[in-house]
Amino acid sequence: MPRFYLGVDGGGTNCRIRLADENLQTLAEVKNGRSNLQIDGADPAYKAILDGTRDVFAAAGLDHALTADTYACFGMAGGRMDTARAAFAARPWPFAGVQVYDDIDIAHAGALAGNDGGVIIVGTGSAALAVVEGQRFQCGGWGFQIGDQMSGAILGRELVRYAVEASDGLVEASPLTEAVLAALGGDNQAVMSWSFAVDLDVKIISRDGSEGCDDALIGRAPAEFGKLIPLLMEYFDAGDPVAQKMMTVQLGYVDAYVRWFQARNAKVMAVVGGFGQRIFPILRERYGNFVALPQFEPLHGAVILAKQNFASAANKGL
Repeated sequence: MPRFYLGVDGGGTNCRIRLADENLQTLAEVKNGRSNLQIDGADPAYKAILDGTRDVFAAAGLDHALTADTYACFGMAGGRMDTARAAFAARPWPFAGVQVYDDIDIAHAGALAGNDGGVIIVGTGSAALAVVEGQRFQCGGWGFQIGDQMSGAILGRELVRYAVEASDGLVEASPLTEAVLAALGGDNQAVMSWSFAVDLDVKIISRDGSEGCDDALIGRAPAEFGKLIPLLMEYFDAGDPVAQKMMTVQLGYVDAYVRWFQARNAKVMAVVGGFGQRIFPILRERYGNFVALPQFEPLHGAVILAKQNFASAANKGL
């Protein structure tokens, strides 16, 4: 009887699902709704995967009942917490076996084709994972408020801060700082309003139904700061001195992760994420062959992990 492997790349915006055969050849792939484990008790993620499973079997021309002969691996946004992954895995699934991972695990498996080494995600957010001789080491990925060093969101925020300081005369201005101010309204007052998302007219409602909450603050989402990275890179390529300072900040963050990987005997560090891909030539010049581009995308990494986790069970007919 044939066995199948199903991989899920569950993101906060959408959920991608791939069905593969025993040789990891793709049979079909679909996209469904948002699937962050921290949103609404993971109910939307559960629905997205169940609906997507139905759709991917239909797209492959296979009976949905064959889910009973399918081993699944989910790489989920919001899966940093052990308890969240365990609770999601314990839900009623139609598969022969299910393993739930943080999304960085499938990025690692895809980037390194399931082999040892390290991976950094450098996109709107950031995180790092190394797997060396069966040991798993993870750091970063704690979110915009307290972590996400290396990320486009953090560097974008630092760029906005610097541009505001330059406008105040505290640090030297440049064409880049002027461009940032222009993009966000033209002066520091406009930038302040932008940072608090005043134009969105968003309100916090407390549990008692009253407006406002002393313990919470509305502000621009990390992705809004990350949108400034193309502007930064444009001016970096033109030799802007502030852009060069910002890149020095970024490389300082990456240096810390490189040391962290090397201390754990990782022999390679794959770089995943849009911002990471953009600065890869700089990283290759700085770190040589220690850095590498990903071999496969995270979704294929989920399929690889499904087979690694359950190949023996499948062979035994369990």
